[in-house]
This record gives sequence, C-alpha cells and structure tokens, in this order.
Amino acid sequence: MTFSLPAPIWVDTAPALQRLAELLSRESRLAVDTEANSLHAYQERVCLIQFSTQTTDYLVDPLALDDLTYLAPIFSDPKIEKIFHAAEYDVLGLQRDFDFSFSNIFDTMLAARTLGYKQVGLGNLLAEKFGVDVDKHNQKADWGQRPLSPALIDYARYDTHYLIALRNLLETELREKGRWELVSEDFLRCCFVNNGVNNRPARGRWERIDGRQDLTPRQKTILNELCISREKLAERLNRPLFKVVNDQALLKIALAEPRTVEQLTSLGLTERQLQRVGRSLLEAVERGENAPIVQAAEAERMPDAVMNRLNRLKNWRKEKAEALGVESDVVLPRVLMYALAEQNPRSAEMLGKVLAESPWRLKNFGAEILKALGVKTVIV
Repeated sequence: MTFSLPAPIWVDTAPALQRLAELLSRESRLAVDTEANSLHAYQERVCLIQFSTQTTDYLVDPLALDDLTYLAPIFSDPKIEKIFHAAEYDVLGLQRDFDFSFSNIFDTMLAARTLGYKQVGLGNLLAEKFGVDVDKHNQKADWGQRPLSPALIDYARYDTHYLIALRNLLETELREKGRWELVSEDFLRCCFVNNGVNNRPARGRWERIDGRQDLTPRQKTILNELCISREKLAERLNRPLFKVVNDQALLKIALAEPRTVEQLTSLGLTERQLQRVGRSLLEAVERGENAPIVQAAEAERMPDAVMNRLNRLKNWRKEKAEALGVESDVVLPRVLMYALAEQNPRSAEMLGKVLAESPWRLKNFGAEILKALGVKTVIV
C-alpha cells in the first residue's frame, strides 16, 4: 500500500539552503537521510540529503551547491534531535564530504535492534508500522545523475517522511521494555565515526581478496600489481573498482599469469574490458613477475591472555543476548568488549572507568562482566 504525498521541496541554491537552515533550526526533531553514488563512481560522494519535519519533506542537492555550511549548526546542535535509519553510513559520508560534526542522534535501526526486531530494514519497519510499501530497488540507483527521475525523488523522500513517527513508536516500546537508557548510550556513539574500535594495520588491496591464500608468493605479487593497475584505471575512468574488473577476475589472472590478449579472453574478460584495460592488465602481470615479492601487512597479534578474556566475554555476551532476545552486540558493542578484554578491570571501580560512558550496562551487567573476566563476585 502506498500513499500520495505532497511534492517535496527541492533545495539547490544558496538562498534556498539558507532559508531551509533557518526553518530547521526551529525544529526540535528532524528526520535525515543521504544518498550516495558508491556503485557508480570511483570516489563515493553524498549526492542527496533528505530532511523531513512533521509537515514537510526537503531534498537538498549537494551537487548544485558549492557550500553546505548553513547546515553545520543543525547537525551539531544538541537541542535538535536528528533521526537516521542506520546512521553510521550517513554520518561517515556527511563528515567526510562536508566536515559536519554531530550531536543528539536517534537511530531507528539501532532502536529496532535493541528491541529484538528480526527484520530491521527501513522497508520492513515501514510496512509493519504504517502499511507503506517502498520499492527498495532504487537503492542502487545512480544518485549522481541529474535530473533525478520522479521515481527516485519519491523513493528518496520516503526514506525520511515516516521516520519521526517511527521514532516515536520505537521510543514508546523501548521505554515499555526498560531499554531506553540502554539504547541512549549507543545513540551517543552514533555521533562519532569509527568511535574507538580497534584499528587494524592498513592492508594492501590484494590482501582483501578472497582466495589469495591459495596463491604462490609470486602470484600474490602479480595480484598486487593488478590491484594497483585497476586502482589507477578506476580513478581515470571514474568507475568503481568492481565495474572495471572484479576481484575474482583479478585472482584468475594472477593464477594464470597470461602473456597475451587471447589468454586474457580465455579467462572470461569481456570484449569491452579487453579494449579498456587489457593492455594495462598484461603490463601489470609482467611487472608482478619481476617485482620484489610482496609482503603482507603484519597483523598485530593479540596476547593470549587478552584473547582468553575476549572469548569469555563473547560467550557471556552470547548467552545474555539469547536471554534478552537480541543480537550479541546489543548487549555489549564490540568497542566496549575489546576495551574490557584489553584493560582487564579487576574491581568495580576499574570497571566503572572502562564503562564510564555506558552507565546502564555498568549497573545492569557489571557483576556478570566481572565474573566473566574471572573476578570474584563484586557488587557494582
């Protein structure tokens, strides 16, 4: 079931953006979403920003605007709640492209997960709560194209139109289940990109290709050169890596070590790929055959004692999640679990320092966490 809605307001000039920012600054609650072109360009960028208030839907066109700083105070204002669905991706893109900072986020997907919903996609929630059927195939559309079709404009506005109402329903359920304080802790972390999760050493692109383990050292070196060549080609063509040549095709080439275009053809490359990138791939193979053997980035090995504590926390977390009817990371997010395993608190006071930004978990799970870490029962 779908409903006819008034047309959204398109914002693509500086005066219109300034007026919008003034209007939004008076709101206490806003729905927000973004659309990007990750499947259609080498360097992803935010191509559309959607806002909804209680009465109006707005679509902001960043591609037509040189400066979006009018919106910066909206995102950073702690008095204005910004409602996203799956905020992490949107926050990442908005910070990367426009250097926005964030405060006061409500994430409807996170709220649904904290409640134990099994289907937490926005389409599923809108269908369940409002009987709205959103055609999600447009999710993969090229949002960098202009003009956007009426179907894409309609799709974009549906991503925020019902978010305020959905947020209100989920808050009621969270409070009824006694989980409002729990999810509020996690909303705080939504405001930050990569909020403290262990950073792994940077790995070469070739190290992220499934099946590389089966290659010889020389073939891995060829694969590395192929990845470097593809990166340059993708940037020149402004195409995503997988649309130039996908990972598995590169793996086949590294295994076969072809010398001719005919040999490339036998590996399944299309005529268009051969014309565009065939010579570059063959040159990469030749470089790989003569280059020094590539070395994988050394992963920092976790001490056995930390790994042991981590496994005990994982086991406790899994059992607790099953009892609460939620996914494991709802009980204890990865960033907190690793901090506990590494810092190994041995008292309620030490635990309080590790969980300083998670007082609900400290109060409700503290004694169980210490027990999982091998500490004798302590009242927290």
